[in-house]
Amino acid sequence: MKIICAAAALLALALPLAGPAQAAITSQSWGGLDGKGVDLFTLTNAKGMEARITNYGGVITSVRVPGKDGAMANVVQGFDSLNDYTSVDYKGRYGAIIGRFANRIKDNTFSIGKLTYRINREAYILNDSNNKPYDERVWDAHARDGEEPQLALSLIDRNGSMGFPGTLRVEVTYTLTKNNVLRIAYRAISDKDTIISLTNHAYFNMAGDASGLVLDQLLTVNADTITAVDDKNVPTGVLQPVAGTAFDFRRPTPIGAHINDPDPVIQRAKGFDQNYAINGAPGTLRLAARLHDPKSGRVLEEWTTQAGLQVYSANYAPPTVAATKGYQIHGSVALEAQGFPNAPNIPSFPSTLLKRDAQYTEVTEYRFSVQP
Repeated sequence: MKIICAAAALLALALPLAGPAQAAITSQSWGGLDGKGVDLFTLTNAKGMEARITNYGGVITSVRVPGKDGAMANVVQGFDSLNDYTSVDYKGRYGAIIGRFANRIKDNTFSIGKLTYRINREAYILNDSNNKPYDERVWDAHARDGEEPQLALSLIDRNGSMGFPGTLRVEVTYTLTKNNVLRIAYRAISDKDTIISLTNHAYFNMAGDASGLVLDQLLTVNADTITAVDDKNVPTGVLQPVAGTAFDFRRPTPIGAHINDPDPVIQRAKGFDQNYAINGAPGTLRLAARLHDPKSGRVLEEWTTQAGLQVYSANYAPPTVAATKGYQIHGSVALEAQGFPNAPNIPSFPSTLLKRDAQYTEVTEYRFSVQP
């Protein structure tokens, strides 16, 4: 009996070393801004997947997932300190929540009823941090521990901020599931009729954040049409079939296969910067895109309730803070689930109008896996 008990004790000591990671959410101080504390939160699941998110801008700073050899790599481009995100040189809004309206609106003007509004990202009230764009705000944060850890971020977006009507109460919840899914759930309510389209501006490289170009990585987009654009890349209201064009990613296609095609839209953008009309009904959770790195085997599937997906192939030279990490042109791809750009001005597009006291709810999931 004593021998059995001793063996059991040794086994118990060994189990924590050989067992799975502990699902949890932890935080560390990351400095402060606008009189508020900024923290970096680390969400980990029992499989060892890790996502780091800060309450500054709701930024996803890193996501570590395994490859087919078991090696972990960060597949989201991001930076190491709050100062990197607030530096004068910083551009690109890496990993941040974009709001109140993601993407372009023609002439920055829209109407609701008989009232016309003109918006301007810089038109927030000086010295009032509650009116900054969402990617520059320090959000209130609430961590929820458990088998599937969550980080709930919230803010109040004041009436008139950036020219938008209505005071908007916003909550964005990140959940890391036990099945290697990073889920983003958006909720908002306004005290006036307004417009809204929220997204996250993460840049992905499934081989690793600073591993080089993504041109050989295989992209699939579940969309038969794109929103045709004018010479300023603003949608005109026409849905253009992708069949027979450089924008056709209905089957797995290397991102670089047509990135230099003579299409004027591609030439003007120096690559892909295009909104796709995701197949299926907006409001239902469905596949939007799949990104696969054949070398590492890492796969990202993006599922969303949103109407559109902006595919942006990192077409311009990164800021100094990014270049010092080895980031480069076409070194990542952003897959931004969102409402259609310019939707407030095009009645035929899925509506981005939020009525007073109605609930805005959207979900986007990043599902990570490995393909042998």
